[in-house]
Amino acid sequence: MIDRKKKLRLTQFFLLLFGLFIIYFTYYNKKFAPEQEIISQEIPKTKEGDVSDEKDLFFNIEYSGFDLQGNRYSLKSKEAYFDEVKQEIVYMKIVDAVFYFKDGTILYVKADTGIYNNKTLDMKFEQNVKANYINSELFANKAEYSNTKSFLSIYENVRINDKKGNLIADKLLFDITSQKLNITSFSNGKINANVNLNEKRF
Repeated sequence: MIDRKKKLRLTQFFLLLFGLFIIYFTYYNKKFAPEQEIISQEIPKTKEGDVSDEKDLFFNIEYSGFDLQGNRYSLKSKEAYFDEVKQEIVYMKIVDAVFYFKDGTILYVKADTGIYNNKTLDMKFEQNVKANYINSELFANKAEYSNTKSFLSIYENVRINDKKGNLIADKLLFDITSQKLNITSFSNGKINANVNLNEKRF
């Protein structure tokens, strides 16, 4: 009889202990579940060189207007985003620009990347710059169009293919006001010429 009571008390003790465990895991553990979930949702760090997802990207954008000399231009880009500090600065990828000069000639410029200031209308072209003017093709690493100073500068590994001959130079400078082109070479000094753009050639 005594052994039976001991067994019954032992069974009740284990049932009570089991019940306490259930209460603990059901209610008490839920209290800490949200904190564990928040920790697991930590945002991973961006790798160096990756484009941040926070940037607002724009696709197939186009700017057009007139420069200070009255020449019309059109600037297109496959992808672009604004500078976070200076909102007037636009960074572009796959850039295509067209300049319509008042004398009737047209200059086409393409590049992998570019920077456009939508206040001053100044432009910079970089990486695989290619230009076409009348019957000439031009290749370079960089180009810069300054609306405020009225010039178009093309530099770094400049190469011109023309039906009249080929030319390699360090820098080409278009003076938009006087419609003249200055060709210079800093490496050997062999090239230093001025060409009137009205002659319909580079």
